[in-house]
Amino acid sequence: MAKSAVAVHFSNHYYGHADLLARFCGEPIVERAPRIHGVIQHGWNIGDGIGQTKTVDGMQIFVWSEELRRRAWSMGRRNLAVIGAPWAYLLAMEPESADAPERAGTIWYPFHGWEKQKVMGDHGELIKTIRRVEGDEPVTVCLYWQEFQTKPVRDLYERAGFRVVCHGWRGQHWARREPEFLYKQLAELRKHKRVASNRLSTAIFYGASVGCEIAVYGDPMVLEGDDPASGGQERLRRQWGDLHGERVDPALSAAAAVRELGIDRMLTPPELRELFGWSAWHDR
Repeated sequence: MAKSAVAVHFSNHYYGHADLLARFCGEPIVERAPRIHGVIQHGWNIGDGIGQTKTVDGMQIFVWSEELRRRAWSMGRRNLAVIGAPWAYLLAMEPESADAPERAGTIWYPFHGWEKQKVMGDHGELIKTIRRVEGDEPVTVCLYWQEFQTKPVRDLYERAGFRVVCHGWRGQHWARREPEFLYKQLAELRKHKRVASNRLSTAIFYGASVGCEIAVYGDPMVLEGDDPASGGQERLRRQWGDLHGERVDPALSAAAAVRELGIDRMLTPPELRELFGWSAWHDR
């Protein structure tokens, strides 16, 4: 059997993506979702969609949108399929309640690093900027699990009077999986009128997709050892300039969310089963 036919990747379980897609397809989950034969883009970025995620030759790559497919192709990626973000399937399964409480305040996502790269920046100065822009409106700050557990960082935001939350672990090598991660994020976003960050990011597009006003402002901070090949912050400002600022046109942000998350490119359960290699299991 070809190596690519059996290739699977633990990153498919980041943020509960595999479990969420299994639910959409009606697949049983025993301990964790069935193996996906390929690798799913796990976050929005300005590169090829999967960044430093390691793959093997011939592995199928599932990207969120046509925008990402074109970028990935231009960067040498092949075996690409557009499926829409797992977030889009969550929205299809969890429509907002007609009697949902009125939204209030802003949920703020400071730019964060990950297990192998730290972010360098002044959270104290960022807090001053947030206070200036958001005024007396309530602010919830959502931290990545590392910052949430790093008491000095978390304490800064709590002492400033912000409500501080964390959606959970991202997951790593099938450990510390958080199948409810996106469900928690969806619940928080739907409580707020605005979503903001100091960098254009996945959370901004998620918020725009559920009707939040968006804002991107403040010191973008620096990612330790950042690879400049994709253009970095300068390219973000240049290519997505209309999505930056303390106030952004809601029509523009809503359209961008559909485009970048591939909400208009969702597949049916049979189509996903076929792509993921789940059809044989389902037909037993």
